[in-house]
Amino acid sequence: MSKKLIPVIIGAAQFTQRKDTPHPLDPLKLVAQACQKAIEGTGNDNIKSYIDTLYMTTITSWIYADPPGELCEIIDIRPNNIDYVKVTGSAPQALVNKAVHMISKGRSKIALITGGDAYYSRYRRARHNLELDWPKVSKQVVNEARRKAYNNYLNELEINYNFNNATNVYALIETALRNASTHSFSEHLQQIGELYSCFSKIASENPYAWSRKSFNTKEIITPSPDNRKVCHPYTKRMVANIFVDQTAALLITSENFAEELGIDQNLWVYPLGGVDLNNIFSISQRPRLHDSPAIRHASKLALEQAGLTLDDIDAFDLYSCFPCMVEIARKEIGIPENDKRDLTLTGGLSFFGGPFSSYSLHSIVTAVDLIQSKPSMKIMVLANGGYNTSQSIGIYGKDRPAKSRLETNYANIQEKIDAEALPYPLNEAHGRITIEAYTFIYDRQGQIERGIVIGHMEDGSRTLAHIDSESILIKDVEQQDLVGKTYKIEYDAKFKLNKITLTE
Repeated sequence: MSKKLIPVIIGAAQFTQRKDTPHPLDPLKLVAQACQKAIEGTGNDNIKSYIDTLYMTTITSWIYADPPGELCEIIDIRPNNIDYVKVTGSAPQALVNKAVHMISKGRSKIALITGGDAYYSRYRRARHNLELDWPKVSKQVVNEARRKAYNNYLNELEINYNFNNATNVYALIETALRNASTHSFSEHLQQIGELYSCFSKIASENPYAWSRKSFNTKEIITPSPDNRKVCHPYTKRMVANIFVDQTAALLITSENFAEELGIDQNLWVYPLGGVDLNNIFSISQRPRLHDSPAIRHASKLALEQAGLTLDDIDAFDLYSCFPCMVEIARKEIGIPENDKRDLTLTGGLSFFGGPFSSYSLHSIVTAVDLIQSKPSMKIMVLANGGYNTSQSIGIYGKDRPAKSRLETNYANIQEKIDAEALPYPLNEAHGRITIEAYTFIYDRQGQIERGIVIGHMEDGSRTLAHIDSESILIKDVEQQDLVGKTYKIEYDAKFKLNKITLTE
């Protein structure tokens, strides 16, 4: 690669607005703080005049008429290339990959990538009557912004069965994953607890983490008044916490421009590899619910770009919106079950915090900080969007990458993944269903409200169903593993839903 085309990170910053802040900043001003901090960290006062690209994850905790435009005014930059991307957890790493491509092509001098959210302050406003002096916009602007904000990861039938709630879907995947393993239900739960206990310890030592408390395995897996059941088998401490005020920012340029600007080379960190792939978009049309071909292929390609093997990676940040995502990623990347390397840099989305689309920016900023302090480190970051859907891998280090991203073409891999899609699921089912995944959804008192299943009929067609309410009254239903079992299924014309009965 020509030296001038080699992208390098020259600035990285993050900011956490604490719970007791008397006059909390609105999300956009929070984002501006991280951007200013990243810019100041470069040691060059004139760098703002060269920022020609702004990539920004969508702010969902507050609505603005023009978030990127308003941010530009606050921090005084004039980029001519702006991308305000839809809500997805894979966005931060995907935007780094996009910026690397732009800089490698000579289409950008400096790219600023940023994002953040402030759901905790909104929670304080709603629950504690906190007065927020935040900008107001018209109802029309609010409605239009919400319409544009979200990716559609679901088909119509999945929406009918409450798949628009991410916790429900990942809980379904968790049961399929457990069944595909050799572990019993109690062993699987213990494994989740041990994993997340390690995550909470890392968060407790991270000054930017939202929760600074370390929990043991029992405190994570055991329901309690402050750790309620959410979806079988998840308690509150196993799911991402969006009620945080957090933001982060990155600056990327080329080697030659970093030299021209006089940026200290001790600050330089290279994006060594980066690949974006998608799994089949509709959950119910995936042939397997417990794997991720996108992660498998993307991680191998990113290592190849970096000229590294998996053994060369010193630490990981695997997207941890829910436990199954970490375990699926670990297996697909090829990290041994007893591996001693950390699987999170920050403490994970349950304990560090999950500021909607921007979480992985914190992972990347933390990776940059670690590499700056220990230049021998090589770190892999996985950002996940949707429902184990959009996967973006990044590898970071102090040495130049082995080859340009521009040399990697993986369109054929995406085509092979997509080609495995099953037919659209059966809308009205009658007969017998064999369950592939299931979950129970709890109310705030810990009582089961309803159950959801994915399964296949005797002819092999996939379908979805609710569990009949009387069936849920079965004693110890939560301790029964329903995966692999076959039950009667009927279409309820009144509610326009398939229902299965567990009592026969």
